[in-house]
Amino acid sequence: MLDDIPRNVQHGIRSLLETKGLIEFYDFIFSSGGCINQGGRLKTNVGDYFLKWNSAGKFPAMFEVEARGLRLLRAAKAMTIPAVVGFGSDNTNQFLVLAFIEQGAASKQSWETLGRQLSILHKVTNDFYGLEHNNYIGSLGQFNEQHASWHRFFIERRLGIQLKLAVDSGLIEAGFIKDFESFYTKLPSLIPEEKPSLLHGDLWSGNIIFNESGEPCLIDPAVYYGHREADLAMTRLFETFDSEFYSSYEESFPLLPGHAGRADIYNLYPLLVHLNLFGSTYRGRITSILKKFG
Repeated sequence: MLDDIPRNVQHGIRSLLETKGLIEFYDFIFSSGGCINQGGRLKTNVGDYFLKWNSAGKFPAMFEVEARGLRLLRAAKAMTIPAVVGFGSDNTNQFLVLAFIEQGAASKQSWETLGRQLSILHKVTNDFYGLEHNNYIGSLGQFNEQHASWHRFFIERRLGIQLKLAVDSGLIEAGFIKDFESFYTKLPSLIPEEKPSLLHGDLWSGNIIFNESGEPCLIDPAVYYGHREADLAMTRLFETFDSEFYSSYEESFPLLPGHAGRADIYNLYPLLVHLNLFGSTYRGRITSILKKFG
């Protein structure tokens, strides 16, 4: 219902869309899922949009950096990314308006297309790992200070930050720091260097939708330039991607030997993120990976 949208957010959307003429809101339908934002389908006289909003004070500039990430992904012209209509903020709420994508069902061909298109995205490269601005992964800050070395970037801007947060929050013992420091010394021999690739950054099944034609679309990015194996590793975190996705990717952009065995290394990052967001359930899996490569 329209009354579910805060008045200040409605005012901001009207200001954003006023170039299209007189705006009338017809209806708002909440979407399922999501623990950070309120969101759903906004029906208007000039078309349907996907709207989401949250606390501007709790998550500063979240939608501004999400819009920048979506535009960066769209500029690659590799796959369908929702167009950014605009965003806004006041002292209470911030909002993001995107083109609405009607969802359909995924087929075998849909997964093959996703693999091929992701490989095209990953061929977009850069001189450094990271990004020129910070953003978010889930509700946590993601810090993207650029590095020439993937190993240093992964240690300092991914694992180290989340590890400190977990220790400071009492989610894991301080002794884990020594375990990670020992693990860090092994990384150069475990992970091969590759050119930086443009990554979605939070590539699990919940951030992929399929439109009415079965075409894959990426949403909710945590964009940066990194090792492409990190994106692919996250797709294996919950084992929800079809095999056609992997074979199609490999055919288009072959991975270096041993990539499947390295997935656990990259997944230390999302596991630490999950630990910090959802609690100690993920601690055991982190421990097992450290022992595996210890």
